[in-house]
Amino acid sequence: MKIDCVAATRSKVGEGAVWDDRTGLLWWCDIPAGLIFAFDPRTGENRCHDWFEPVGCLAPRVGRGLVLATKSGFWTFDPDTGAREAIHDPEAHLPDNRFNDGTTDRQGRFWAGSMKEGGQPEAAGAFYRLDPDGQVTLWRDGIYTANGLAFTPDGTRMYFSDSKAPIRTIWTAPYDGASGTPGEAKIFKDTNGLPGRPDGGTVDAEGCYWQAGIEGWQLYRWSPEGDILHTIDVPVEKPSKPMFGGGDLDILYFTSLGVDDPTGQPEAGSLHAISGLGYRGVPQVPFAG
Repeated sequence: MKIDCVAATRSKVGEGAVWDDRTGLLWWCDIPAGLIFAFDPRTGENRCHDWFEPVGCLAPRVGRGLVLATKSGFWTFDPDTGAREAIHDPEAHLPDNRFNDGTTDRQGRFWAGSMKEGGQPEAAGAFYRLDPDGQVTLWRDGIYTANGLAFTPDGTRMYFSDSKAPIRTIWTAPYDGASGTPGEAKIFKDTNGLPGRPDGGTVDAEGCYWQAGIEGWQLYRWSPEGDILHTIDVPVEKPSKPMFGGGDLDILYFTSLGVDDPTGQPEAGSLHAISGLGYRGVPQVPFAG
């Protein structure tokens, strides 16, 4: 196993990693800076697109461009032309909130969660589903820091988490792909016994859930039953979002948060790639809208 820093951006809040196997690009963002990156492992280039506000998460679209969940709600964006179109802001009444983590289900719906930013912490965040026709549905509120969204390879199970200490819990719910409706959520794991709190997540081809252990210097691979199968020590304190990519989906990329004092972790805030793991991911479904 080998861990390489592949894009030394030293972002403040590197997040939102998603692999587009159609283009061979790894998309990710620096949330507060409003920067959208496209990393090309074939050339090592990490192209940057400047949004006008914080960007929490994104996904490639089935046609062209991206769907974004930002400070002001859901948008479409074409990086090639610069075209931007607002879809809907479900939290326009919550000016202190922004979107955080997100992913698509196996049918191409876009799921994203929000959080309050700054000030006294409140459970003001929520999870939303954006359908291809632009309809937005609130699913679950009362969340501090919405995170960890992922779907099993067959799409019948959904993962999500709340990173806020001392909650730091991952939940799972059965998922009806036909309607896009989760069933009753149950606790998958309370991570209070681990060094790292749950941040972004993804799944591998064997159906195991990968968690970024923020503030713990680690990534975790969980079995579907909730047992830790693999712990990886990483060179940054705050890994934030794992995502499988590469031509064979056998490279595990992860984003991270920067720190005020980089002594001891000069690559904090950068994009890393882990090779030689022996695991493969599953293709990420583009947003169908």
